[in-house]
Amino acid sequence: MSIIEIDGVTKRFGDVTAVDGLSLSVEAGIIYGFLGPNGAGKTTTIDMMLDFVRPTEGSISIFGYHPREDIKEVRQRTGVLPEGFGVYPRLTGERHVEFVMESKGIEGDPLDYLERTGVAHAADRKAGGYSTGMKQRLGFAMALVGEPDLMILDEPSSGLDPNGAREMQQIIREERDRGATIFFSSHIMGQVEAVCERVAILREGKLVAEDTIQGLRDTVGGGGRIIISTDDSKAAAQAASTVDAVGQVETADGQIRVTLGEAKKLDILQAIDEAGVELHDFRTEEASMDEVFKSYTQEVAEA
Repeated sequence: MSIIEIDGVTKRFGDVTAVDGLSLSVEAGIIYGFLGPNGAGKTTTIDMMLDFVRPTEGSISIFGYHPREDIKEVRQRTGVLPEGFGVYPRLTGERHVEFVMESKGIEGDPLDYLERTGVAHAADRKAGGYSTGMKQRLGFAMALVGEPDLMILDEPSSGLDPNGAREMQQIIREERDRGATIFFSSHIMGQVEAVCERVAILREGKLVAEDTIQGLRDTVGGGGRIIISTDDSKAAAQAASTVDAVGQVETADGQIRVTLGEAKKLDILQAIDEAGVELHDFRTEEASMDEVFKSYTQEVAEA
């Protein structure tokens, strides 16, 4: 079952097209990564999903509801952490969570949410005195109120240290495991790779790729490299460079590192062997999500 359906959505601000003919579908119970360079249209898309901005063309449905006509139903079942989340400086952290609980008609102890995101120790302090990371943890606690069916997280690790980011990732997985759908926008590719099961990539308002992370790697040509130890790295590099569709070839510390591109590992190893170079060892590495992201966004820019 699809939780989010975006069909041919375009948003123009005067002469600027922020989102251009975007269509995608997000199935229930997954962590869905929504990626793109700055200005790609990610936040504008999220704003349209929440009816903060109206599409110029196309349609959006959340849980089968139209955001403009049924926004109360959508927001009741949705937890949101917006990019650049801002606090009410004079209200305590606890009061922030209470406000969301009251708006959703949720009973319980607000400290439970603050404890989960690691900011309960400052529950009775005014949020204006919180650090950037504490404010982000508070916003995350507010998004968790009521066990929402959908969580929309726009740059959720902003301002968090590495430990805080790992804690956030764990909570996201726990929410997925209880059945929530997570719509996760971030520019930190390592975090996307750590939690997301499916990913969409935007560039200049257009969808340029949508697949599993492994599927994206496969589409960019196997997405990886082979590291080879030999008795003559210079000769091995020369031999590897002769293979059709091979990527970058580098030498360092008696090894060569070959970006595969469309080339096959066996062809590279065979070329080195036929050049009379003795192979000591080799191993392969998958492309990082940073490299996959760069491949898609640069390719489109150059095209």
